[in-house]
Amino acid sequence: MMRFILPFVVFIVLTVFLFVGLKLDPREVPSPLVGKPAPAFVLPQLHVPGKQFSPADMKGKVWLFNVWASWCVACEEEHPVLMELARQNIVPIYGMDYKDKRDAALAVLERRGNPYLMNVSDTDGRVGIDYGVYGVPETYVIDKQGVIQYKQIGPVTAENLRKKILPLVAELEKK
Repeated sequence: MMRFILPFVVFIVLTVFLFVGLKLDPREVPSPLVGKPAPAFVLPQLHVPGKQFSPADMKGKVWLFNVWASWCVACEEEHPVLMELARQNIVPIYGMDYKDKRDAALAVLERRGNPYLMNVSDTDGRVGIDYGVYGVPETYVIDKQGVIQYKQIGPVTAENLRKKILPLVAELEKK
C-alpha cells in the first residue's frame, strides 16, 4: 500500500502545478527591466538614416517605445490601436523597427499609416536583445527619468491600453 502513496502524492502535486500554470497569462511574463533605466542606445532614424535617436533625448517625458517589424503579423493587429492613440495625442509613441529591411518598413508605414513620432532601425537586433525582446510587437512605458515602468508583450489592444497603459501614463505624468 505504501508503494502507491508516494507516486500518488507526486501525481497530485504535479497536477496542482499544471493547473496553476494553465491559468497564467503568457503575455504577463515579468520583465527584469521593469523598474530599471531603459537601456541606452544610439540608432539611426528610419526615415532619416543620417540622423540618430537615443532614449536620453526623451528625458523629462513619459513615452511609449513600441518594437515592431514589417514582417510581423501581430503588429498588423495592433496598428489600428496605435493609430487611434496617436490621433488622441495622449502620449508620444516612438518605434523601433526590429530586424527588418528599411524599404519594407517604410512601405508598411506608407500603406498603413504612421502612428510614431519617430522610428529607429535596429537591423541587427542588438538593441532588441538589450531590451529583452521576446518577439514583436512589444511596447514599453518609459517614465520621465528614463525608467521602464511597464512592458507589454504582444499586441497592444484597446482593452489593455484602457485598463493598464493609459492609467499608468496618467499617473506618471503627475509625477
